[in-house]
Amino acid sequence: MNYVFTLNHKVAMLTNISLGWRLSDLSDFLRRYKRQRIRAFSLLFAIGFSFTLALSACSSKTSDNSVATQTTPTANPTPTSEVTGKVVRIGYQKAATILFSLKAKGDLEKALTASGASVVWNEFPAGPPLLEAINSGSVDFGYTGEAPPVFAQAAGTPLLYVAYDPLSTKAEAIVVPKDSPIKNVADLKGKKVAFAKGSNANYLVVKALEKAGLKYTDITPVFLTPADGRAAFEGKNVDAWAVWDPYLAVAEKALGARILTDATGVAPNRGYYLAAKSFVDNNPAGLKTVLDEVKKTSDWAKGNPTEVAQLLSPVLGIDAAVLETAEKRRDYDVLPLTDEVITKQQEVADTFYKIKLIPKQINVKEIVWQGDN
Repeated sequence: MNYVFTLNHKVAMLTNISLGWRLSDLSDFLRRYKRQRIRAFSLLFAIGFSFTLALSACSSKTSDNSVATQTTPTANPTPTSEVTGKVVRIGYQKAATILFSLKAKGDLEKALTASGASVVWNEFPAGPPLLEAINSGSVDFGYTGEAPPVFAQAAGTPLLYVAYDPLSTKAEAIVVPKDSPIKNVADLKGKKVAFAKGSNANYLVVKALEKAGLKYTDITPVFLTPADGRAAFEGKNVDAWAVWDPYLAVAEKALGARILTDATGVAPNRGYYLAAKSFVDNNPAGLKTVLDEVKKTSDWAKGNPTEVAQLLSPVLGIDAAVLETAEKRRDYDVLPLTDEVITKQQEVADTFYKIKLIPKQINVKEIVWQGDN
């Protein structure tokens, strides 16, 4: 519009000059034209400035609301580093009993409110994406099996082991269909084996093959999440499936799966509580509150497998009796990492490096939290 305005007036100027306007008339015209330009510019500037203020107000309001309403879980959390310390962001998996139970019971919210803080819960399908969220600055604290933190450390994720959970060697296994001709782990040579890449089940497969005299390259790994793994297993699109509870219990009870081997004598199958290094450094009081509440819930779960199963059943869509089977064969606790535990976790890291699943050797001890020392 401004360009048309200018062009029209310039044409008029030239036309009138060509018709013999006097110099004084031309000067008067130019002064009027200049005043019109200034008024037009002033009007446009005022409109633009008002629009900018309106946008700023909306943006500020949206930002305030985003902090106040971040209470529902999401698999794709948005980084909120500006509120770290006021909001503790927990990454959890539905099948990870303790953190899910802690969320359902609401005890952490009560404990944090006393210190003027709050909690945001972010749900993930497995450990690797949860730790990627720690890497991106979207999560402060979470729980995974033994393998995901090895991959995360190798990728440079700034995280720390802050405690471990003894879990159970009976709580993960490699299974086959009940009518499968596969009788032992050695029979897996040349077969398709499903498991989540970078998970504790991944490590179980590697060590079970090694114990049976096979190499990782002797099988065809099929990387699937537990939900997709079940579908592939049930449809007989894979020959075997390595998975953990409660999915293992479902495979046994609902699908009639037969266990080739569990982790007993093969892998430690521990769980780890992990935290972003920035969270540990900047909010030690918040970390202590979280660990204290996790410990209380862990102690409760240890003595109440039936109640835990009933709590998880409607959320997971798994029969409570099946979940109770899983609960009764695992252990719970929140313990500081000992030299023995660190050594075993180092073996996990060394194994993955040996078969080229991680690009470099890592030193697990370097990212173990030293507590208050």
